[in-house]
Amino acid sequence: MRILSIGKTLQHDKLDIVSIEESSLHTLPDIEAFSYIIISGGDGTIRRVIKQLHKMAYSARFILNPTGSFNVVAKLHQVAKVQSVLDALANNKTLQTKKHHYFTLNDEVFLFSAGNMGDLQHIFLAETLRFGLLKNNMGKYLLALLFLLPLHLIMTPFMLLSSNRFFIFTPASFIKKFGSFYGEVKEMKIELEDTYNHIELDGDIVTIRDNLLHIKPAGFINIITK
Repeated sequence: MRILSIGKTLQHDKLDIVSIEESSLHTLPDIEAFSYIIISGGDGTIRRVIKQLHKMAYSARFILNPTGSFNVVAKLHQVAKVQSVLDALANNKTLQTKKHHYFTLNDEVFLFSAGNMGDLQHIFLAETLRFGLLKNNMGKYLLALLFLLPLHLIMTPFMLLSSNRFFIFTPASFIKKFGSFYGEVKEMKIELEDTYNHIELDGDIVTIRDNLLHIKPAGFINIITK
């Protein structure tokens, strides 16, 4: 059993763990040899790793080491501490897993959130505040929300009625669809006005050079819970 750690150097006396940075993942020639992949980082890091792996016929199980600001995916599945998971693997204990479905937007991947509404402006401003004491905590997101709240209150009703705006947030799947808000992802196409667009995906901001967005379910990953 081999384990790949992405984003942080991890060691265990009884386990074979190879550690690499996220940027080096595409250079790894034998990734299929790893039974488990540890991802250290936030939701954006998980998204970028899955983007690189999702087209491969590959069935590793994922161990999350949440070190981001929100860690939505890790909280949704109530993942165990990475050290306790490694100890359990070393002792040949059976680990529980949960499926987490992910989706594609053109050539991009997202796990729970995508949009060009208030979420996009919120992430833009929060990332601008990523310095000093705010760099590695949720304070930047709370401040950004306070700054933008009046704008959100005014603009959100209009955005919900717009065919060029959308917001997907799958943790709110009890709301199937409300205007241009989607809690459930089905295959759909959204036509935008321009061919150069900024889109928020799981807290990342990506640029889509196309005015037609093709969004659909793409698969799932198995996440170790405990």
